Amino acid sequence: MSVYDLLLIALGLSMDAFAVSICLGLTLFNTSFRNTFLIAFSFGFFQAIMPLIGFFIGGRFSDKIMAFDHWIAFALLIIIGSKMIIEGFKEKEYSELDSTLSFKSLLVLAVATSIDALAAGISFAFLEINIFSAILRIGVITFILSVIGVKIGSRVGERFNAKAEIFGGFVLIFIGSKILLSHIGII
Repeated sequence: MSVYDLLLIALGLSMDAFAVSICLGLTLFNTSFRNTFLIAFSFGFFQAIMPLIGFFIGGRFSDKIMAFDHWIAFALLIIIGSKMIIEGFKEKEYSELDSTLSFKSLLVLAVATSIDALAAGISFAFLEINIFSAILRIGVITFILSVIGVKIGSRVGERFNAKAEIFGGFVLIFIGSKILLSHIGII
C-alpha cells in the first residue's frame, strides 16, 4: 500500500471526527486551547489506536466485529445527538451557557467516531502495511482536522447559540444513520 493510499484512508477515517468536532465547536462556549487540544487529541488518539487494535485482532474475529460495529456507532451517535437536541430546546439562563465537555461524553464520541478505524485495522492485517506508519498518519491527520473542525464550529456557534446545539445534534444523528445505512448496503 502506497503512502498516497494511506493518506486517503486517513482522510476518510477522520471525516466523522471532523464533523463531530464542528458540532462540538458549535455547542461549546469555551473553545479554549485546552478544550480544543483535548478534543483533537482524543479523536486523534482513538482514530490511531483502533486500527492498531484491529490489526492485532486481525482475521481472528473480523467477521464477528464487522457484523455489529456499525450498530454500536449508530447507537452512540443517536444517543448523544438526541441529548444535544433536547438540551438545545431547553430554555437556558445566560449562566448556563458556559457549557463544558465532560470526559465521559468526549470518550463516547471518540470511540463512536473511531469504530470504522477498528474495521480498517482488521483489513490492514491482511495487507502488506507498516501499521505504525499508518496509525501515525491517521492520528495526526485526525488531530489536525479536529482542531480545524472545532474552530469552524466555534465561529459559527458564536452566532447561533442554542440553534447550533440542535443542529449539531441532528448532524450526529445523520452521521450515525449514514454509518448504519452504508454498512447495511443502502447507501
